[in-house]
Amino acid sequence: MSDKAIWYLENIDVGGIFCPKKLGDQINDQHLKLVKKDEYVYLPDEDSDKIYFINDGRIKIGSFADNGKEITKAILNEGEVFGELALIGETKRRDYAIAVEDTNVCVISSAEMKHLIKDHNSLSLFFMKMMGSKVIEMENRLESLVFKDSRSRIVEYLSDLVRKRGQRVGYEWVVRNFITHQEIANLTATSRQTVTTVLNELRNSDVITFNRKRLLVRDLDKLKEEIK
Repeated sequence: MSDKAIWYLENIDVGGIFCPKKLGDQINDQHLKLVKKDEYVYLPDEDSDKIYFINDGRIKIGSFADNGKEITKAILNEGEVFGELALIGETKRRDYAIAVEDTNVCVISSAEMKHLIKDHNSLSLFFMKMMGSKVIEMENRLESLVFKDSRSRIVEYLSDLVRKRGQRVGYEWVVRNFITHQEIANLTATSRQTVTTVLNELRNSDVITFNRKRLLVRDLDKLKEEIK
């Protein structure tokens, strides 16, 4: 499993467990699927009976409000798992999953996964900690929405992004495959215009620099100081 994953768990090689080369007959090419950009993996009210592992690419998890507005809950990257609620009694999907870019996933039915868990005890710990991490993540986002202004929420998101996916390069940190301003706005309950303004202010202060492919944080401590 990639150490850039949001819910990375040390010493649990989930990627190795899902890998067809290591599992032989347990997982084959029928379990591998290419999801084209903007193609849905699943939609609300569809049967919840599969678990997905991202081999490469990005997946957005979201839901639709009663007024039709889309709510972005997470953007997942290589090495992450989604659809795991199928293991704990979810029968119909409550969210949607859509490919942000061309994405290769490994698809395993919940029944197959339960057999894999029996053969790989570490998987039980992985799913328990992953689900717990997601709950904590959502609680932190809720607190941020209640207690922090829009600027602080955006800066906090950037700081968390570096913590989860950043690579240190000398005194700086780089996050590759940087998401769009609209995606940041969706994740922080702000507007695209506000995100653009905050990012430009941070760039003008020489705290960060960015383009469509990457975010470079020049001074992580200074970035954290921007969180009020």
